[in-house]
Amino acid sequence: MTKPQPEVTPNTWSFLRDAMIKPTGFREYDARWKYPEEINLPGMTALGLGLGTQIRKRGIEPVIAVGNDYRDYSLAIKNALILGLMQAGIQVKDIGPAVSPMAYFAQFHLDVPAVAMVTASHNPNGWTGVKMGFDRPLTHGPDEMNELRDIVLNGEGRPAPGGSYEFVDGVKEAYLDDLAGDFKMSRPLKVVCATGNGTASAFAPELFARMGVEVVESHNQLDYTFPHYNPNPEAMEMLHDMAASVKASGADLALGFDGDGDRCGVVDDEGEEIFADKVGVIMARDLSKIYPNATFVADVKSTGLFASDPELQKNGVTADYWKTGHSHMKRRVKEIGALAGFEKSGHYFLAEPIGRGYDCGMRVAVEVCKMLDRNPDQSMSDLRKALPKTWSTPTMSPYCADTEKYTVLERLVQKLVAKHEAGERIAGRAIKEVVTVNGARMILDNGSWGLVRASSNTPNLVVVCESSDSEDEMRAIFADIDAVIRTEPLVGDYDQTI
Repeated sequence: MTKPQPEVTPNTWSFLRDAMIKPTGFREYDARWKYPEEINLPGMTALGLGLGTQIRKRGIEPVIAVGNDYRDYSLAIKNALILGLMQAGIQVKDIGPAVSPMAYFAQFHLDVPAVAMVTASHNPNGWTGVKMGFDRPLTHGPDEMNELRDIVLNGEGRPAPGGSYEFVDGVKEAYLDDLAGDFKMSRPLKVVCATGNGTASAFAPELFARMGVEVVESHNQLDYTFPHYNPNPEAMEMLHDMAASVKASGADLALGFDGDGDRCGVVDDEGEEIFADKVGVIMARDLSKIYPNATFVADVKSTGLFASDPELQKNGVTADYWKTGHSHMKRRVKEIGALAGFEKSGHYFLAEPIGRGYDCGMRVAVEVCKMLDRNPDQSMSDLRKALPKTWSTPTMSPYCADTEKYTVLERLVQKLVAKHEAGERIAGRAIKEVVTVNGARMILDNGSWGLVRASSNTPNLVVVCESSDSEDEMRAIFADIDAVIRTEPLVGDYDQTI
């Protein structure tokens, strides 16, 4: 295999023949590129050959489940990837269009070791990528991604005999059966089902109907142009739209799903947007009654309540704060035998006996409905209000180029650690500790905190702040951390701010 080029001029003979792959597309736990600016179809075939070579190199049975999200170019990209996998001697089981968790489910359902899901996740149109894994329910982390990148970019992909192709029908139906089981709501429940015209449109309304949930439709027609907004339940645009639908319909809550269906966003009956980490605390309270002394993993962007909530403490919960990123979180949940993991971005990892440990927005929706069924006298807003009050920012992302962001972050972590060591204050409070497992999480003496880390998916840093005291303190924490960030000239504007 010849080495892929980082750039090939579009609309040339070479562009249709030679593999082009921009190296920055290999991220910490999946691969994402702008298409066709950063990867072309021969490049995707080279990626398939590299992934197949990696499977063989690791001595894994050469069988893989492959799916694609609902974007107009995803099928062409999947077919190019499959060509490379077959070249490497891999038996491909194509499950057709899917949400990412349906592809993860297929590994169990079809009893195959490997998965490759063609998706740009929640990135806007114009992006593509692959989520992959060999050790179910895990997906590639940094080590596997680095190995794959080296195989592909160094031209070390090796053809092998034995490749084959089979289209497998019926996985969608089996996935929905697995999610709903024989559960039926015993209380009436009216849910705004928000899919932003993305892939989840083909799954979520049907899933709710099977459980006896009344569905209020919100952009549930499949449309890969995303005419209303990019489906991303962490973006305020989608959350505000969900809130408006709840108010207009009198629904009990809204559940929204991202472009590939592995994340879920929640808006309560009062139209209040509940960030996923708070939903995690609500679910952890409910689940820890059924499973006392459970361990829950939360990512470093998440609320401090997993550790400080008196209700969770009463139920003997152990909280474990870990690196942000679906691969890091899945692995941590499996390693320490946690019941569930919660990530502020809306990835939830519900392990046995609830789920299979991978992130699935549909599974979260089912479990939220079951939780409300177990608490028939309580609304979603009642469950929210029962939590200790905190004030938190949305996830805010200032621009920082992929090639610069990790070195910029390194300097910022050093500056923030130095502040702590010098006894300086943030928002007028003493800094209790700085957690550097993933960026820098500055924890203040009252449990309030602020975080800066590098995004694994996009050319950005990520900033989140939470106060256990007041909105003013939350804003002051952000102002003080942003003042440090502004000492770095390579950091640009925020995508959204408070």
